[in-house]
This record gives sequence, structure tokens and C-alpha cells, in this order.
Amino acid sequence: MSALLYFIAGAVLLYVLIYYNVCRGARCLSSVKLRGKTVIVTGSNTGIGKSTALDLAKRGARVIMACRNKEKAEAAAFDIRRESGNNQVVFMELDLASLKSVRRFAEAFLKTEPRLDILINNAGVIGPGRTEDGFGLAFGVNHLGHFLLTNLLLERLQQCGPSRVVTVAALLHRLGNIDFPLLDSTKDLVVGQTNWNNIQAYSNSKLCNVLFTRELANRLEGTGVTCYSLHPGVIYTEVCRNMSLWLRLLMIPFAMLFFLDTEGGSQTTLHCALQEGIEPLSGRYFSNCALQQVGAKGRDDALGKKLWEVSERLTSPS
Repeated sequence: MSALLYFIAGAVLLYVLIYYNVCRGARCLSSVKLRGKTVIVTGSNTGIGKSTALDLAKRGARVIMACRNKEKAEAAAFDIRRESGNNQVVFMELDLASLKSVRRFAEAFLKTEPRLDILINNAGVIGPGRTEDGFGLAFGVNHLGHFLLTNLLLERLQQCGPSRVVTVAALLHRLGNIDFPLLDSTKDLVVGQTNWNNIQAYSNSKLCNVLFTRELANRLEGTGVTCYSLHPGVIYTEVCRNMSLWLRLLMIPFAMLFFLDTEGGSQTTLHCALQEGIEPLSGRYFSNCALQQVGAKGRDDALGKKLWEVSERLTSPS
């Protein structure tokens, strides 16, 4: 019996050590206040987006919750206003799976909001399906929708500089590939809808996020706008809602034991949005609230430039 108790105690101690030293992650230490500033957070009705929006609201920002689901977003906005004591938290409809919706959102925002100080491209999906415009879901939402949104709002960001664009990527960008001939022929970066195809599609889209940020920084050099991509940590959120049931069930035990909660998962986003002194690192990639090296493909400026040019073509009005 004593051996069993020692084993259990040892297992608990090991879990605590792993959780607090590996899984829990660093914290954003910035004390910056945001009164008079306006922030957009896409996909902020749930998960790390909601935690990010809550923190920014507590700092006094006017927070625009750019979300697809009106009912869920308005409920989340109510929660954030109540918890933060900040009434400047509003929902605006944005469906990143529709380029028409992205343009509608940008037009409405530019007509009604005089400022934009921080744009946080947070929303993301993994799973099968196609966007309204026929693109693979992960590529269309995670990259193309955010690419168009950012470009439509760039002038306002420049007018309000110094300002920032923060794009939530993922460590899985290291597994990503960009096959331009395949994209031209199928409007996607993978062939097939298996679980592995969906994970590969997600990884590809996250590589696009990293390359987009790098190329955006090159194009904005010398302006008052800086941009950053990041890995938020391993978090079990609704980004997995489109995955198969058995795969989600398989993930639950690991998620409960080792994955970050949504507050922990928002810390690197907040670091990139708020931390003073990181302006010279525009275009770079962060994880655990610190600068990190990206995979080799994520440092390929020629690939990033071509992705930008292709994305411009794919998002141009027909």
C-alpha cells in the first residue's frame, strides 16, 4: 500500500512540475492602459479571443468583437462588459468565411469608428468544408479572410499609429506547406477531407499567417504600424469544433491535464499587442511571451512575397 501511495504522490508531483514549468506558460507583464484606444479582436465570442477581449476591456479599450455568431457574441459582450466594468465593448458581425462579409464589416467599421489602434487576427478553424467563395475552410478563414481584413483596415491603422497587427498562428506552422499550383486548381492547399488532411490544412494556414506577418512588416517598414505572429500555446478550445467526434473525445483527457486554459492561452497575444519596446521585432514570431525562431519556410521572404501576391489576386473583387 505504501508503495502505491509513493507512486501516486510521485505522479502528482511530476504532473505539477510539468504543468507549472511546461504547460502553464508565461504571463503578459505589461501594465499598459488603453483608454481612448480602439481594438478589434476577431473570433472573440469564445476561447482565447474572449479572454483577450476581456483583458483589453479591463485596460479601458473600446473593444470591437468581430464575430460570426450574433447571439453568442452579444452574450459574450454582455459578460465582458459586466466583468470589466467597461461599456465600450460592442459586437460587429464578421464572417471570415465570406469575403463579402469581410468587406461589409470593414466598410461599416470605417464609417462608424474613428480609430483603430490594435487589430488582433485571432479567429481560427480546423476541420472540413469550404468557404462561401469556394476556398478550403482553414485557408479561407485562417489566412485569406484575415489577409483581406487587414488590408482593408491598414490606412486607418496608419492614421492612428503607433499601432499593431497581431495574428494568432501556431507551432504547427512548422508542418505547413504551400502548393501554389494546387491552390490555383482546387482553391485549397490540401486534397481530401480526412482528419490528417484537416490537420495539414490547418498547419498550412498557420504557415500562411507567419509569412503574411513577415511580408506585412516588410511592406510597413518605416510606418507607425508594427505586426507580430505568435503561437498561443496548446489550448483546447472551440477551434476544434469541426473535428470528428472520436478525435475530440480522444483529446479531452490530455486537454484537462496538460492544455492551457483560455486565459493562459491569451497571454502571448496580449504580450504582442501591449508590450513596450518590441517595435524593432516587427514581423517576428513569439511564443510563451518571448521571441522565438520560426521554421525555415516561415523565414522564406520569396515565399511570403508570392503568397501576398496570390492572396491579393484571390481576394480582389471579381
